[in-house]
Amino acid sequence: MNCRVCGTSFFIGRTIFRCSCGTLAHSWCWEKHVLEAHKPSFTIGTVDLDGNFTPLNKEKDLQPLEKQVAQVK
Repeated sequence: MNCRVCGTSFFIGRTIFRCSCGTLAHSWCWEKHVLEAHKPSFTIGTVDLDGNFTPLNKEKDLQPLEKQVAQVK
């Protein structure tokens, strides 16, 4: 069996991840699969010492992920 993200074979006895969509991936390929295949929404911000999350820019958080990535480039 091969990893669906990078295409290399799995190592016997090593941990692999199985996504709810059925994809099998190496542990180091997992984040890439989730970000590219499922494109989850997320908010970038900061956390203070009390554990309160503060978004950096509320306007960017409302845009789809593709637009956020395009603006960063």
